[in-house]
Amino acid sequence: QVHLVESGGGLVQAGGSLRLSCSASGRTFSRYAMGWFRQAPGKEREFVAAISRSGGNTHYADFVKGRFTLSRDDAKNMVFLQMNSLKPEDTAVYYCTARFAVTTSSYSSSQNDYDYWGQGTQVTVSS
Repeated sequence: QVHLVESGGGLVQAGGSLRLSCSASGRTFSRYAMGWFRQAPGKEREFVAAISRSGGNTHYADFVKGRFTLSRDDAKNMVFLQMNSLKPEDTAVYYCTARFAVTTSSYSSSQNDYDYWGQGTQVTVSS
């Protein structure tokens, strides 16, 4: 069982930055590939970014490439989503997710592949 808690959301002006953190419980964090999804009001939840168990592979949605960076610190059982050049359309609730990964290099952009979800943190970008 993995318990995920997100933090770092808030209100920021367009062009600004936020760093989201996700803290995971459990002693086997290094066996999990991690991801972030987001859901804006009235819209479907969508993939944002994913990172493999090893941290060596990352994958981003096209709309965040070059602006967001996902990293992990297994010693702290945490993942970080650095979000730069934020746009009003980035406004959403951001969810941290975890999936048990057999291989160290795999990751997924499908929410159906993830086993655990956090409660989400609100990000609001004003124009």
